[in-house]
Amino acid sequence: MTAIAPPQIEFMKKVGMPLTTEARVRYTEIVPRKRLAYTHLADFIPGVEPYHVAHLVELHPSAQGVRMVLTFDAMHAEEWTQRAVMGWESELGKLAKVIEARAG
Repeated sequence: MTAIAPPQIEFMKKVGMPLTTEARVRYTEIVPRKRLAYTHLADFIPGVEPYHVAHLVELHPSAQGVRMVLTFDAMHAEEWTQRAVMGWESELGKLAKVIEARAG
């Protein structure tokens, strides 16, 4: 992952984080078209020993399409959990826009 937007870059520099990090995940469960579980190594937080954060992605078919539910473990501090929530909301919002554009 690489920070490219000026606010991201400013924040990352301010808190002493690298502008680029490599995501390290280990898949723990794969059920095609239904469920994906994995752990992500949080090794990018200044002053915090690396630790794993469990994630679960579940897909639920519906009349309107597919509903995706993402859950993940709380991080070491509420502030970091909220940052993760905001990051996922941003990424999933981008995904929704791509899907909407393709659907016409």
